[in-house]
Amino acid sequence: MEAYTYLLVNLACISVPFIASFYPKHAFYKDWKPFFKANLFVTLIFVIWDSIFTGMGIWGFNETYLTGISIGNLPLEEVLFFICIPYACVFSYFAFLYFFKTNFLQKSQSVLTYVFITILLTIAILYYSKLYTFVTFFVTSFYLMYLIYKKTDLSLHYLSYLFVLPFFILSNGVLTGSFLVEPIVWYNDAENLGIRLFNIPIEDSVYGLLLIFMNIELYRYFKKQKA
Repeated sequence: MEAYTYLLVNLACISVPFIASFYPKHAFYKDWKPFFKANLFVTLIFVIWDSIFTGMGIWGFNETYLTGISIGNLPLEEVLFFICIPYACVFSYFAFLYFFKTNFLQKSQSVLTYVFITILLTIAILYYSKLYTFVTFFVTSFYLMYLIYKKTDLSLHYLSYLFVLPFFILSNGVLTGSFLVEPIVWYNDAENLGIRLFNIPIEDSVYGLLLIFMNIELYRYFKKQKA
């Protein structure tokens, strides 16, 4: 069973949102077309990024917990991660559209974004020699600048991120060695800040935010086109 560990983590992340997608009153499966169009584009970007960093030894994978099926230099499970996690997150965003007409982050989301931009850009500049930190923080800060420029209301984006964060920490915790003898995904700490949330490099939380926000935004874009 060890060889299916990463695969089972992915399936655990998507299982409940997938089942809930068929709720008759608000059926997310009807939005599969805009979601998968958005996800295909974002997954391609992250797979290229992931493949380059894997080749550079910035991170890597423990074959003990993998099925052995690869796409290029990435295990199949890693590619599925970029589908399963965004599916859960975009589903959460979709659900919150119906549950919350306004939310507690609506008035503060703009200030929150400016604070994030300032912190991320400052850290990226100060730690430019640490490639995972620099690329992740720099790209995320500029993407947030773009969303500010587009006057995007990010309140439900942040709420969706906060909602899935405990599950993200749990799943990523397993990937980075919690509850296991060895991590499924290992990191070269010379290329990150060395700050860990449990076993998870702090950069992963920013990487995850970028992944989620890009999927939500492109989903919204393709849904508008469909409408």
